[in-house]
Amino acid sequence: MMRNGTLVPGAGRSGGTLADWPATPPQVASAAELPPPPTLPRIKVLHVITRLQAGAGGNTLLSAQGMDPGRYEVWIAGVPGGDLWERARAAGVRTAEIPGFRHTLTPADLLVLWRLVRLVRRERFTVVHTHSAKGGFLGRIAARLCHTPVVVHTIHGLSFHPYQSRPRRTLYRCLERATRRFTHRFLAVAPRVAEQAVAERLAPPGRVHVVPSAVDLAHIPERFDPLARRVLGVPRDTALVGTVGRLDAQKAPLDFVRMAAALQAGRPDTAFVMIGDGPLRDDVRRLAAELDVQVVLTGDRADADWLVAGLDAFVITSLYEGLGRALTEALAAARPVVATAVNGVPDLVEHGATGLLVAPADPDGAARAVTWLLDHPREAAEMGRQGRRRVRATFAPQTMCAAVDACYRDLLGLPPP
Repeated sequence: MMRNGTLVPGAGRSGGTLADWPATPPQVASAAELPPPPTLPRIKVLHVITRLQAGAGGNTLLSAQGMDPGRYEVWIAGVPGGDLWERARAAGVRTAEIPGFRHTLTPADLLVLWRLVRLVRRERFTVVHTHSAKGGFLGRIAARLCHTPVVVHTIHGLSFHPYQSRPRRTLYRCLERATRRFTHRFLAVAPRVAEQAVAERLAPPGRVHVVPSAVDLAHIPERFDPLARRVLGVPRDTALVGTVGRLDAQKAPLDFVRMAAALQAGRPDTAFVMIGDGPLRDDVRRLAAELDVQVVLTGDRADADWLVAGLDAFVITSLYEGLGRALTEALAAARPVVATAVNGVPDLVEHGATGLLVAPADPDGAARAVTWLLDHPREAAEMGRQGRRRVRATFAPQTMCAAVDACYRDLLGLPPP
């Protein structure tokens, strides 16, 4: 299991610590020389997530495809649509896009719940592992109705926040609290997210463990990449400040534009780029024109995790954020970062060590922080290097999957591999 971010074999099982099971002796002959063994049953795992996209979706896919296929048969169920479904199938993950499943609460959720119950009963999953608010609520109820032996819920971030209406915030809090007793183990993507979950009574004390949200490090450069810079179309001698993320209310892209305008007033030689798309795209364009600041919008890019290596500074202006997948990728590329101090972000960006923190909804403060990084390139580069070391040591998919495997084994009473 994970204890304070460290795997502790055999700890936490009911009845106390168990002795390690004897290790497997070496093979006395090669597999080709031996008669074929029988096929052993695998542990069937169903991940239920609302939307298989972006941060939580990418993390869930890494969790699913990184498990030992000789031990686990892994499925994912969720809202239909999105390019990650095809990637999941190509990786050998079984998929179930549930008709009628939506991100928001609707009366059709009763039909979705019925379809989830049918799936769980038909396939007889040993583990149901849920993600996000809607997926976590419906998935845990389905698992409860089907008497699933093990139920795990990953908290990628709180489903309620101060920017919602009070009735909606209250509803989401109540729904999450209602299903906590159906859950055998909670996993959180960052220590502060775990702390908030306990404080809000979404998880009982002692039942939530931190498992860092991994990113695919294989495709992310370890330092500034001049080719990525050329693709972004900005000369090397021009400071380039950028962000990656969906252009929606959570990410506060208009605050990025306001930050860019404030920064450009003092540093007119700076360029700005936003990698991503979303419902606020036209609002971003209008505000940039009003403030007379040029911001390049690339739209969605499959190579966003590579393009970030062409930036001189990476900025997120999110109003709330479990941890921030794009932020983790930027740090993996040793980019100096400025981030809003929300939810689990301060666990990753420590002010003055791995980047700079600013308050949410404070574009002027973000502009001052970015200016400091650009004015202090030596210190900014060292922050980037320290961020890279932290991410690459802790956020590899193998590390996350080993922690998830240890969680499943612990709950099922299985010894470490």
